Amino acid sequence: MTVKKHLLIKTIAATLLAGSTAAHSANWLALQGTEPDGQSQRARVWGFVQPEYARTDDTKLQAGAWKDQKAIFNQIRPDLKTNQTFGVLRARVGVRGTGFPLDNKVNYFFLAEFGDNGITHGGGGSAKLTDASVTLSHIPGVRIRVGQFKTPGAEEGLQAIHVFDYINFTNVTNGIILERFFNGDGSGTFVTPNGNSGAGGDVNKPNGPVSAFRDIGIQFFDIFKVNNWEHSYAVMIGNGNGITRGDNNDKNETYLYWSSARVFGGKGARRESWKMFIWNQDGQRTLTTEDANGKGTYDRKRFGLGTTFRKGKYRAAFEYMKADGMIFNGTDGGSLPGAAENGPGTTASFNVESIGKADGWYGHFGYMIMPKLELDMRYDVYNRMTDVAAKERKFETVTLGGQWFFNKKSRLIVNYEFRSGEAPNLPGSHNANKILDGIDDKLSAQILVVF
Repeated sequence: MTVKKHLLIKTIAATLLAGSTAAHSANWLALQGTEPDGQSQRARVWGFVQPEYARTDDTKLQAGAWKDQKAIFNQIRPDLKTNQTFGVLRARVGVRGTGFPLDNKVNYFFLAEFGDNGITHGGGGSAKLTDASVTLSHIPGVRIRVGQFKTPGAEEGLQAIHVFDYINFTNVTNGIILERFFNGDGSGTFVTPNGNSGAGGDVNKPNGPVSAFRDIGIQFFDIFKVNNWEHSYAVMIGNGNGITRGDNNDKNETYLYWSSARVFGGKGARRESWKMFIWNQDGQRTLTTEDANGKGTYDRKRFGLGTTFRKGKYRAAFEYMKADGMIFNGTDGGSLPGAAENGPGTTASFNVESIGKADGWYGHFGYMIMPKLELDMRYDVYNRMTDVAAKERKFETVTLGGQWFFNKKSRLIVNYEFRSGEAPNLPGSHNANKILDGIDDKLSAQILVVF
């Protein structure tokens, strides 16, 4: 990281932390898993569209076996082939409602994705089912939700994406919560006999869609109101294998969640309140490839706690997360998967650490300076592979954002991200730090329309 860029990020981060304790203090368990008693429609069609533009400077790799080739961290999702592009990130259409008048204690939630992202790029067609669940509310104190839906956990993952204050997730959420699924760990060596000619070997790559913060299983939950306080709990048992897949190892995932909120007023996704929450995930993942590529079953544990605040013109949030066990660990040399080394050598792959530790946190502050304009600032830190000094990597991002609300259901979001990374336990002259010095800032703009 350059000295000037490092000082800029630290200065902005200090300003943010001094001013604060996405912040939407909503009850996502209730909003996504239930319908208002006796008030819901039998079938309500809804959805949203998010066209966007993003770009970086396309700085090439500064060192290593893939020097002067494209750096994966400077390419734009989901193809990771270009440094600037227009796209339709999300285009989702859903139906939700109750069985009223037959039984208003039974409700359903259905949602499909037609956009261009990690869900639809996972193979098997251009559209994917993201949510399909039924909730039974017959037992006082215990609602039962069954199917495919968002897991109770980190705020960025659990909240409704169409009220997210930013365009991109924080590094820590993207690194340890938004799960990719692989058959191997990427340790297998695939020889490229003809150098950088495009004649690469097999690549370790995702075997389907990202998790999208979802799983298939059963959840027991409910919401309790005591004066101005609202308490929620959730216990979920899932496959631990993401969406559009069945279980592959007979090892269930366990999700635990608790939140308590002081409600100030309002309702829905933009309700005013101060919320505190804590969550835990515990499961195992199985790599099914050959022994030389990490075949086996490994622990995957996640934990987090945080708070959100929304009242009047102010929004704020803080969350800390940590990971133990299997962790996504980028690509070989920061290169594009499938890229051949400069000269006879190996083909770059995605990598997974089967045993590792990581942690990170973020702080967010937003202020509505006028009825149609909100300014936002977020600082996030992600420390990856903290248990192995030579492998540890630290990523920091300061995001400056603005939201212009055309109306209650449509807005323009513009973000500029000051991004940096380093290998804190290695000298600055090491190839790892030279590569990370090439991380570009990113400019993104997005229009969101809800219908």
